[in-house]
Amino acid sequence: MSIERVKKYLARFNADGRIKEFPVSSATVELAAKALGCEPCRIAKTLSFDVKGTPTLIVCAGDVKVDNRKFKDFFRTKAAMLPREATAELTGHAVGGVCPFAVNDGVKIFLDESLKRFATVFPACGSSNSAIEVTLPELEKFSGCTDWIDVTKPYDAV
Repeated sequence: MSIERVKKYLARFNADGRIKEFPVSSATVELAAKALGCEPCRIAKTLSFDVKGTPTLIVCAGDVKVDNRKFKDFFRTKAAMLPREATAELTGHAVGGVCPFAVNDGVKIFLDESLKRFATVFPACGSSNSAIEVTLPELEKFSGCTDWIDVTKPYDAV
């Protein structure tokens, strides 16, 4: 089970005891915010892409979406999400629980600038009913991210 993998991984940082598991689903931004009692923008959603054959995760704020122009300018390719049925095999986590922790070898992880307005955020922990509150320095450290990028825009942006 993916959450067990994440617990073992986060134990290296003495953070496994901070994982919250819910009796309800937290598989979407809205459900996670409701389960946690926080604003949806503070959910650190992890989106899964195929970037030139490399599984790539982008962790961003819950109130933004990928800006296709920014994505293409940064990665030099069109944004193509991983197929739902292949996400678990390629990243190590199924859709609804994808997170930047304990991912498969070869997966690249990027953190989006949209997260920088918060002191703490809530990424999932490998299941559709889990999350952990982390500071941005912890998110960087725990995820082993490649870099911070700017590839999103607010949902209401034209």
